[in-house]
Amino acid sequence: MKNLKRISALVILMAFVISCTAMKDTNKAISGKVESVESGKDGYTAKVITDTKEVYFATISIVNVGGPQNYKQVKIGDQVSLKGEIWKTDDEKHMKVQEIVSVK
Repeated sequence: MKNLKRISALVILMAFVISCTAMKDTNKAISGKVESVESGKDGYTAKVITDTKEVYFATISIVNVGGPQNYKQVKIGDQVSLKGEIWKTDDEKHMKVQEIVSVK
């Protein structure tokens, strides 16, 4: 009986780990216009509106983009292309930027 419980717990744990791993692949690229910029402790958050009118709050920090050589400051009105990890709250989309592809 104890072995059955252990095996059942192991199967449930494995199913949970596999399902979480499948959901983890959230890296994406976005392009759009910067509507606002808010400075933070380690960088800033830019509100980016894509051509399809999706709104993303892109958090850009020196650490997450791989160092000062990859870090760029964006301004309101800039056209940007960004790559990073996406996550959603109830009504907002957020991106932890890992690469600043372009700023125009």
